Amino acid sequence: MTRWMWAMMTVALGTAGCQQEQKSVLPSRAELKALSGSTVEIIPKDGQYPYCLLYTVSEKGVIRQLTMTRENRSIRCEPGKRIYNSSFRVPVEEGKVRIYVFFSDQRVQAGSLAQQLYDLRDKPRVTAMDFRMPGSVAVEMLEFTPQAGGDPVPNAVVGTTELNDVPEGAEPEADEPGMQLAAPDAGIQP
Repeated sequence: MTRWMWAMMTVALGTAGCQQEQKSVLPSRAELKALSGSTVEIIPKDGQYPYCLLYTVSEKGVIRQLTMTRENRSIRCEPGKRIYNSSFRVPVEEGKVRIYVFFSDQRVQAGSLAQQLYDLRDKPRVTAMDFRMPGSVAVEMLEFTPQAGGDPVPNAVVGTTELNDVPEGAEPEADEPGMQLAAPDAGIQP
């Protein structure tokens, strides 16, 4: 090769390296807050779509839907507030989990999404393009490794909504039918 070819190749490789360094890291859409060795909260950040679904996929292949409602649809997720107004306990026996947060511009059915996630469970990284969902969707994947022990989480009902923040007899919002907090037999007198 001539000097000219070596010079061109050096410039080309140098330019390619600079372009890769200039790529910015995408900002995260949600924050994982560990409360104890195996208990976490997921908090959406500003600028996300208003509805979300939350799933975990463990190392052992167990998939759990954490935002379960009566209608089995996505729930309203407000920025800066924990999803489902709850903390979630991850079983230590299942090992490291990937936590998927699906943000959408409309309420979507969770069942078909769970099946699609099952089909993609071995894929190391998934994006919104991997799923067949209506409307605009964004996906955030967080990783968490549960640890044995740790202090119990005070004043939290793990895996469901807390009743402390809801006044007695309060009705859920009209667009959140799955968020009704009253017991199923409440109000029935023998």
